[in-house]
Amino acid sequence: MIITVNPSTEESIAEYPTMTFGEIEEILQASHRDALSWRKVSLQERSVLMKRLAELMRQQKERHAALISREMGKPFAQAVAEVVKSAWVCDFYADNAELFLKQEEIDLDGGVRGLIKFEPIGLVLGIMPWNFPFWQVFRFAAPAIMAGNGIIVKHAPSVTGSAIAIEELFREAGFPEHLYRTVHIALEDVDRLTGFMIDHPAIQGVSVTGSTAAGRAVAAKAGRAIKRSVLELGGSDPYIVLDDADIPQAVAICAAARLLNCGQSCISAKRFIVQSSVIREFERLLLERMEASVMGDPFDATVDVGPMARRDLRDQLHGQVAGSVSQGARLLSGGEIPERKGFFYPPTLLSGVHKGMPAYDEETFGPVAVIIEAKDDDDAIRIANDTPYGLGSAVFSSTIERALAVADQLEVGSCFINGSVKSDPRMPFGGVKESGYGRELSRYGICEFVNIKSFSL
Repeated sequence: MIITVNPSTEESIAEYPTMTFGEIEEILQASHRDALSWRKVSLQERSVLMKRLAELMRQQKERHAALISREMGKPFAQAVAEVVKSAWVCDFYADNAELFLKQEEIDLDGGVRGLIKFEPIGLVLGIMPWNFPFWQVFRFAAPAIMAGNGIIVKHAPSVTGSAIAIEELFREAGFPEHLYRTVHIALEDVDRLTGFMIDHPAIQGVSVTGSTAAGRAVAAKAGRAIKRSVLELGGSDPYIVLDDADIPQAVAICAAARLLNCGQSCISAKRFIVQSSVIREFERLLLERMEASVMGDPFDATVDVGPMARRDLRDQLHGQVAGSVSQGARLLSGGEIPERKGFFYPPTLLSGVHKGMPAYDEETFGPVAVIIEAKDDDDAIRIANDTPYGLGSAVFSSTIERALAVADQLEVGSCFINGSVKSDPRMPFGGVKESGYGRELSRYGICEFVNIKSFSL
């Protein structure tokens, strides 16, 4: 049995039965049949249904946002924005899939003509996290379905209600009944049943968003089964503040980027690497921002930061803060678990952080801002790359050429100049090193789960 819990109140929301091997086998067989039929449906017909799905989400955005906020604690306005963004990615692929998948022609030697076609591979298994329960599903599912594939999702148990709501949206929009299905698995059965699904002949690919440990385990299973995989994993995104940056503007962007979704995002601003001559001003202004942030009920419109999603995640984060302070980091704000119901953790600011501390070496998945001092541009680049992760990054400077020179040397999947890291359907998204491989979104995302077939005529 899966029991979902409201992280604001610690009260149970709902109970859901888990599935057996037999039930999952039936779902796989039914979804495989629907996927075989779906691949024959024209792109124009797929687009009509995807557009309808997007419109349903917009019409029902407040209902789905309320569910997200109850299940994982996201402030309601942020949850509404997540649902609307999910509708956007559906519209984007409905509008562009035909262009992205258009066959290509190449003139070969001797008058021979080459054709390249993009064909669906079949069923794709998605293993999805709790922190963006709608967006992270739709950003992989929308392109995969528009490419002609079917989808099976193993969602995080704590957002099972959201998982069911997404499946119902696909049905309500008119997609085949089993083209998009969710499976509900007890925690003790996750390893066995995900392995069973990856090995199953109906599954032809796997997309994982989650921790590096989870990605490593799934990738190993997919590799043994010779199934393609896309991994979007952890991140410890560096935000580099150069000495010619507009510091008040940089602080405003950095604070918002750190506290969005209570800091529970792979692409949250994790490490603020600030050059020596401006570090005190940055520290002072960021402290003001962190202390002014309001923590509380996610349904209160004045609240900036809701609870963390689970007690164990909060306790782990607090351990990282305490461990860093014990090794000499300066605690400027927060850092104490409040005496109240709910899995709350206050906006916390650490400075004087250096290598060897948990706040330097590990991903901090919560509302903890970390300031690290850099001597110059080269030192900032060294610190930024001194991590096993390589997802997003940002550079702040009044000179674009200088910012780009720094950004070019960062070991990451994306870099934003004078702005916060965001995912956008129009741009490829993904990382390097232990942040994973493969790309989501843009044309590159829809091509991850297709067979690129060549013909010589």
